[in-house]
Amino acid sequence: MKKTSVIVAGAALSALAFGAPVAVGAAAASAPQHVEVAQHAQVAKHGAQPTRATIDALFGQWNAAVESGDPEEVADLYASDAVLLPTLSPEVRTTRAGIVDYFEHFLAKNPSGERLQSYVTVLDGRSAIDTGVYRFTFTDEDGTTTFADARYTFVYEKQHGQWLIVNHHSSLLPDAS
Repeated sequence: MKKTSVIVAGAALSALAFGAPVAVGAAAASAPQHVEVAQHAQVAKHGAQPTRATIDALFGQWNAAVESGDPEEVADLYASDAVLLPTLSPEVRTTRAGIVDYFEHFLAKNPSGERLQSYVTVLDGRSAIDTGVYRFTFTDEDGTTTFADARYTFVYEKQHGQWLIVNHHSSLLPDAS
């Protein structure tokens, strides 16, 4: 899948948040919701379709890297030409250095993520989109915890046998109107 089509697909879906701690919203108080993987027919062109479990594991891998506190480890999960649209920065991150810089600041808040809703679309044997809502728990040095609920989109592409994030968009979940 060409980078531009992945970016367009990612931009067309819900956004992902790395926001500052905020009050927990009522929309996120529900139990986690998972939607079945939508499968598209390009198996012959790109190989076997990844499973829902494969895509779920990618979020688990990303969250484990976030919990490690190491911005380099997080950046290792992004393609060399990935686009990161972070919530707490007006700067679109399109280089490894920019992605590392963003996560240096974000990881200082000691975050841990949990998906509350997840909608996975498998585009073909080497690309998939996971979009939904997740909650970050932040732990201050004194042990105080705060929460931020956010919308997210991860666009994944399998490159040289490894699943990488090619587009990651983040936004705080708005208050209900």
